[in-house]
Amino acid sequence: MPAHEGSRTYDAVIVGGGHNGLVAAAYLARAGKSVLVLERLDHTGGAAVSTRPFAGVDARLSRYSYLVSLLPKKIVRDLGLAFRVRGRTISSYTPVERDGRPTGLLVGGGERRTREAFARLTGGSREYEAWQRFYGMTGQVAQRVFPTLTEPLPTRDELRRRIDDEDAWRALFEEPIGAAIERNFTDDLVRGVVLTDGLIGTFADAHDPSLRQNRCFLYHVIGGGTGAWDVPVGGMGALTDALAAAARAAGAVIATGHEAVRIATDGHSAEVTHRTADGEGIATARYVLVGASPQELAALTGDPAPTPAEGAQLKVNMLLKRLPRLRDGSVDPREAFAGTFHIAEGYEQLAAAHAQAASGELPTAPPSEIYCHSLTDPTILGRNLVDAGYQTLTLFGLHTPARLFDRDNDAVRDELLKSTLAQLDAHLAEPITDCLATDAEGRPCIEAKTPLDLERDLRLPGGNIFHRDLSWPYTQEETGRWGVETRHGNVLLCGAGAVRGGGVSGVPGHNAAMAVLERT
Repeated sequence: MPAHEGSRTYDAVIVGGGHNGLVAAAYLARAGKSVLVLERLDHTGGAAVSTRPFAGVDARLSRYSYLVSLLPKKIVRDLGLAFRVRGRTISSYTPVERDGRPTGLLVGGGERRTREAFARLTGGSREYEAWQRFYGMTGQVAQRVFPTLTEPLPTRDELRRRIDDEDAWRALFEEPIGAAIERNFTDDLVRGVVLTDGLIGTFADAHDPSLRQNRCFLYHVIGGGTGAWDVPVGGMGALTDALAAAARAAGAVIATGHEAVRIATDGHSAEVTHRTADGEGIATARYVLVGASPQELAALTGDPAPTPAEGAQLKVNMLLKRLPRLRDGSVDPREAFAGTFHIAEGYEQLAAAHAQAASGELPTAPPSEIYCHSLTDPTILGRNLVDAGYQTLTLFGLHTPARLFDRDNDAVRDELLKSTLAQLDAHLAEPITDCLATDAEGRPCIEAKTPLDLERDLRLPGGNIFHRDLSWPYTQEETGRWGVETRHGNVLLCGAGAVRGGGVSGVPGHNAAMAVLERT
């Protein structure tokens, strides 16, 4: 019988009120289960939140995660979420200087414009045709793999048969992604744009034998069965607010300011000790679902800690008085910044940045990518800011592993931010700092978050946005039926560290809930 608020016994206790924990809570509560969500912070959402980071400024930014691709429409429908996304008409713009003149590659705005952009950059049609073939292949893989993410894990052979394309299987699952990129493309800039999808939050070379870059690439091209990355209307917090509302409406109890500190289980029932400002309490449950990292799970259960994780990104949020003008006068900044604006992400530049970071040095030309949320969705800005022409910029830097910040996080952050913005300025007709808005106290509206900042603020292990290296979406040793199982029969992992976790998807939350419902 469902427990009432204040009861200490539940069908399920969920540790962590991030988006995956909320998905699990909503599914279980809608199935008639009594659910308690324990969230350490004073708000839900985890890394998928919207905040006003600049004092006195009505700009509600997606502070950490910021685009949506891997969230299945099935979850939105099943839970009746009041949430929607908008597509971007421009996929990407990558500026470069060729033959002493500023130019670039604009992908999007229609087939004709994209073909012409490739021809202007490369002098012919070969690269565009290769691009069409390559992404035609990834599109077919996406259509066949994405639906499996909310099903029990297939075996490797089952997934291979489902994909039914040996060339695609070899390119994505068996050999380093760099081999396929070099086999298909010749232009350094085009190669770099393709590779970036394998390096998001992932510190790896194109030819890393671990294939962690392949796993990252795969998840970045299969979302929605298309690989499209969409803008969450209202910011990322709109999603987690909708999830929390759905969970509460179904009867789940969400307790913020409640930090889980210990899980004791005999495999059949469990006790979760939690701490608040007023002391400790214990919640008893048949199942415990943990939305925190595998490291945090081990600490809670007293199990051996898994391999340490390490993040490798710089996240920068900015509010501008206006978009900057570009050196490449052939492109409207409103188009260039509407998609993904690639900076210092040529293929050789990415290799050099990785080599420098691997040797313990900050990259001299830090690679990064930017996009402007407010061009697609101005609702995150107050009306006065919209009328005045203000815009947001979100920057995501690559190849900045957490180890580089160990000596002095604040000093290295400042140094990296300065050099990252210098790479952007090289393609602008005016410094980006001249375009920054100021807050109520006259300070520039810009903030930067390193992996160590994310570890401190969100308890992401090593600042790893995926909680650990991404996994292949098929069964491996000890993965279990849904990819959420642990060594404890009634403790499940429902966070990004689950198999098929990572990104804002809700998939681990869905799958953990399905695993519980199958057993009850």
